Amino acid sequence: MKRLTLFALAITLIATGFAAKTPYQAVLQHSRIRGRTHGPNVCAMQKIQGTDKKYFTNCKQWYHRKICGKPTVVSYECCPGYEKVIGEKGCPAALPLVNIYKTLGVVGATTTKMYSERAKLQEEIEGPGSFTFFAPSNEAWAALSTEILDALVSNVNIELLNALHYHMINKRLTSDDLKHGASFPSMYQDFDVHIHHYSNGIVTVNCARLVKTDQHATNGIVHVVDRVITAITNNVNSLIDTDDDLDTLRTAVAAAGLTNLLENEGSYTIFAPTNEAFEKIPPETLTRILGDPVALKDLLNYHILKNLHCSESIVAGTPLETLQGTVLEVGCDGEEMTINGKAIVTQRDKLGTNGVIHYVNELLIPDSAKTLLELVEGSVVTTASKLFKDAGLTDHLIGSEAVTLLAPLNDAFKDKSLAMTPDLKKLLRNHILKEKFSSKSLYHGQELETLGGLKLRVFVFRNSLCIENACIAAHDKNGRYANMFIVDQIVAPPMGTVMDVLKADDRFSTLVGAIQRAGLTELLNKKGTYTFFAPTNAAFSAMPPADLNKLMRDPKELANLLRYHIGEEFLVSGAVTSHTRMKPLTGDKLELGTRNSTVYVNRVPVVETDLMATNGVVHAVDVIIKPLPPKIVSDQAEGSTIRRASAVRAGTQVMKNDDLFQKVLRSHSSRTMSRVQ
Repeated sequence: MKRLTLFALAITLIATGFAAKTPYQAVLQHSRIRGRTHGPNVCAMQKIQGTDKKYFTNCKQWYHRKICGKPTVVSYECCPGYEKVIGEKGCPAALPLVNIYKTLGVVGATTTKMYSERAKLQEEIEGPGSFTFFAPSNEAWAALSTEILDALVSNVNIELLNALHYHMINKRLTSDDLKHGASFPSMYQDFDVHIHHYSNGIVTVNCARLVKTDQHATNGIVHVVDRVITAITNNVNSLIDTDDDLDTLRTAVAAAGLTNLLENEGSYTIFAPTNEAFEKIPPETLTRILGDPVALKDLLNYHILKNLHCSESIVAGTPLETLQGTVLEVGCDGEEMTINGKAIVTQRDKLGTNGVIHYVNELLIPDSAKTLLELVEGSVVTTASKLFKDAGLTDHLIGSEAVTLLAPLNDAFKDKSLAMTPDLKKLLRNHILKEKFSSKSLYHGQELETLGGLKLRVFVFRNSLCIENACIAAHDKNGRYANMFIVDQIVAPPMGTVMDVLKADDRFSTLVGAIQRAGLTELLNKKGTYTFFAPTNAAFSAMPPADLNKLMRDPKELANLLRYHIGEEFLVSGAVTSHTRMKPLTGDKLELGTRNSTVYVNRVPVVETDLMATNGVVHAVDVIIKPLPPKIVSDQAEGSTIRRASAVRAGTQVMKNDDLFQKVLRSHSSRTMSRVQ
């Protein structure tokens, strides 16, 4: 018992140790696992083809072999703190422990080492102490403009010394100590450096990515970063205030009352639209939004993420929540940062004390700031958009009327005449509901009034939410005043009872007569929720004449056949899934499914669906529906096969034994034994 207790404790401690890993340590561990076949302390690295950017690899990157949408090349290198030994596999030797100055050379930050000597910093980082040095890589220094670099190395090197001191903290900080959102006072006038440690293992300091971490020295630790960082002294509102490219944004922020938010403590990401971005918007749209405080606030909040995300933290598309309440898909395409799949970020990582700004050259307009017409035109319902405008319904789509638009997908209009007629205008008016609804608030049996004066019913199925025959095919589009539901069908309001629907369609003339002979007229006229798989004239004509005549002369048998075609519940085509079952008025069950957009009932294709009635729905079939043969359950079938095989084997064995018995009887020894007896 004691052993079990100790074992359980050990497992718990191991599990706790794994759970306590920082994201960086977790991804480093994964890289170690991927590199272990190459020897001890080898890490797998992924390099983006055509660049010098390398990453320790997580599972997703490893299997996709992509970072920022670009293919990667896998290399195997010494993990941080280790080096190769000639003639031995992997990286068995720990790097020599020397002071920070010498460590800069060991880890390849030779430009930082050179500038440390020039700035008279060498003695300090060779001497006693416990420092953390975020050392810019050679490539980071090379990326600086000539003007900035000249300014740093002039003025008797004071500026260079200050810049290097801003990269230093007066205590030892490993990657485990670099917690997300932490700030540490630098050795340059105690100005803070800002740490962000992301869930994908990326660690940044002032938005510079740590590319080599935890390089230990006798007097501290070195982390190599991919850019030269500068002191952060202003909040994001001050950064917006002082940039001429953000004049319109500054005015909009003040008008929306967001100035205090951007001045207070926080950790935001702002996709700041430039003046150019505002100029791309139609003047009437921009004027409307700027003059509407609610829409304007939603617009600006849609440009602000709840958490700070430096560009280097993004290695794949990720949905990130905005202050407006919806999400933006923030990703990257090679060197480009993308928003909702578009490379519209023109300047990145302008860091403030309470957030980071990325400049964008297109305005991001959320649905909540759009009119109904803008929702329609920006969606996948282009045919419906044109028809609503052609029908003279534009005023309902651009005003402040609280309505809900039912917008059919383009495919719903295939094989339909799109010529504008009074009937089509009336039909389109019945696609606009008089109130602003959310699909989440709809309930089964609810009635919704249209601009055309009709009442449309709501039907809730297991996997579908439908208004009459039209099922909602996408998430709600919630506009400033009105909402839009994208639906899979043109809405077909009910046209009388099931019997009325059948009488109005010449294809069902034989069926109508059969219903009357079978005495089912009253049933199909009374209140109910029937689903009728209605045989057309073609279905009856396909029967042998003798069988048809016999059926029509037997009202009871005719009634049974027709009742097998009528389901006890209401079911539109959009609610049919691959294994839908329905109880008919007579018989066991009807089995429904879909294939290539066609509904089948007992393997019979439905030739036309969703003829709506006040007491049900009619689906036309060209074949009389018959019960399916009983299915043999697989395990029973297997058992019966085994039993049959056993019987065959047993029977064969009996035959063999009988033959043997006869041979024995005929044998000489057997005859002799008989005589002796």
